[in-house]
Order: sequence, then C-alpha cells, then structure tokens
Amino acid sequence: MNIATTRALVGASLLLFGCLDALAGGRTIVVAADGSGDVRTVQEAFTAVPDNSAERTVILVKPGVYDGQKILRKEKKNVTLQGEVADATILTWHVNTNEEQPPGTDPRHKGTALVVLADDFRADRLTFRNTSGDHGQALALRIDGDRAVVTNSRLLGWQDTVMLNHGRHYFRDTYIEGRVDFIYGSATAVFERCEIRSKNGGYVTAASTPPERRHGFVFIDSRLTNDPAPWVDPTGRIEAKAPTPLAYLGRPWRPHGAVAFIDTEMGAHIRPEGWNNWGKPDNEKTARYVEYNSRGDGANPGKRAGWSRQLTDAEAREYTAANILGGSDGWRPLHGLK
Repeated sequence: MNIATTRALVGASLLLFGCLDALAGGRTIVVAADGSGDVRTVQEAFTAVPDNSAERTVILVKPGVYDGQKILRKEKKNVTLQGEVADATILTWHVNTNEEQPPGTDPRHKGTALVVLADDFRADRLTFRNTSGDHGQALALRIDGDRAVVTNSRLLGWQDTVMLNHGRHYFRDTYIEGRVDFIYGSATAVFERCEIRSKNGGYVTAASTPPERRHGFVFIDSRLTNDPAPWVDPTGRIEAKAPTPLAYLGRPWRPHGAVAFIDTEMGAHIRPEGWNNWGKPDNEKTARYVEYNSRGDGANPGKRAGWSRQLTDAEAREYTAANILGGSDGWRPLHGLK
C-alpha cells in the first residue's frame, strides 16, 4: 500500500467519526436570515454560545448571505459552524484594511470577515469570503485559536484570504483562492485534498513560522490550479493590474517560514523556481521549503530554487496529519479527542 492510499483510508475514517462527534451532544442554535431559526445572524449565535463550555455547541446556518464582520471570542470554545451547501451558505464582508471600516467593526481586526479567537472551532459546508478585491489586505478568515478544523468549504479573496495565526489547524476538501500571500501566518496547518487556486499569479503562501516550530503549512494530496484573469473594479475607479499568470509557491514572511507540498498536483502557472526570498537573500539560509512527489506541469524539481529541498521517501512518510498536528495533547483533528 503506497503513502497516498494509506493517507486516504485513514482520512476517510477520521472524517466519519469527526462528523458524528460534531453533531452529538451539547446544544444546537439555528441561524436563518428570514427569521425561521433561533437567531437571524451568525454573530447573535456566537453571543449565545456558553462561555468556556466543555460541551460542543453546533450552530446550523441555513442557506443565505450573511454580511458583516463576525468574531468568535476566546471564551466561546467548542463551536461547530455547520452549513447545508457551501456555495449557498455565505459568510461575507466587503472591506479591506485600508478602507473606511463600517460602524461596529473591531479596530483590532480591520478588513476581516470572520475572526476565530476560540479553541476547537470547526466549520463545514460554508463559504467565507471578502469581496473587497485586489487592492489591499482583505481577509475572509482569521484563526487565532488552537485545533481548528475546516472541511468541505470555500475561502474566497485576493490578498491575504486566510490568516492562520498561532495554533494547529486542519483543512480538508476545501477550496481556497487568492493572489498575494493568500495563505499566511505563524500556525501549523495541514491542507489535505484541497484545491488552491492562484488568481493572476502572485504568491500562494507567506509563512511566518517561528524557528521552534517544526512545521508550518503542509499541503497533502492537493491541487494547485490557476485563474489568470486580473481583478476588475466594479466601480471603475481602480485600474486593473496587468495579467501575471505565473505564481510562486511561497515567500517567507518571517525568516524561518516553513512550507511543504506532499503528493500535490501543480499546474503550469507555478514558476519553475517555485520559491521567492522576499527580496532578502538571508532568508535563503533559514526558510524551510520542501516538496515530495510534486506532479503536473508546475512540478520542476530540477529547476527549483537551490535553497529549497526535495524530501526522501523516508522523510515524506512522516508527513501525516497525526504526526504534524498531534502535539503534546495528542490531538486527532476529526475525532475531537484530546
């Protein structure tokens, strides 16, 4: 049995148990914009979650578009945000960090649609998006807690689509799109069976992994795809950028940024050199960029930047969600067991 098959079998069993765990026990809050649920907004549901509860609260979000910034506070632990159909259940925001923030916006989290400060957050079958466009930092999702799981979802944006700041996180069967540094932060995160779409070139990752963390962002059995079309400002006030279809796998936001691509299909939009040093040659001495068994037109191991590395078979076998995310508490992402 090869590495990919083993991972797939383990992942399928984890997914089954994870879904059962998310819906068992605790309390349920139904969100429906038309008033047919317990509350009309996601933020109202977050507020109703008991503080520091050991039981899981499941928030069922009915199809609809839920505009406005949403913040899950640190004390609102063990929350599952559950949609019905990802492309019909949309949590959205429309400003970036440089624009005037609407009344009620938390000044600490400007330009961010959903902020998760609590531990043990889960999301399934949802769309998180920021529609501000390609003219500044505009986050669809920011996670500052630990042990977050996102499955069967979509994260849509242009610059800095998702910030994973601290903690350990697991993404599975999820679509993430953007242009500049659209997966970034200091967390350890595994992306398994995900589609990562670069829009008009740019940089897929901008890891700021601390030197003491062994792993930063790890992509397993995923696909890197491309949409070369530049953003068009619907108001016509901002001139469209020139088409730049080629994208880098990443650049280190901090010197020890760590990113790994394992068994990942890469489109022709990935630059042959793969990696960028962010204009700082010293980053080449410290950044930790590795690949194993990349395939497709964008897989060019012989042309990759000399300061990146191709893993051996033995090294690649260690790149599993359990090994990367387990930690001292033995976390199993889709079981919810400590």
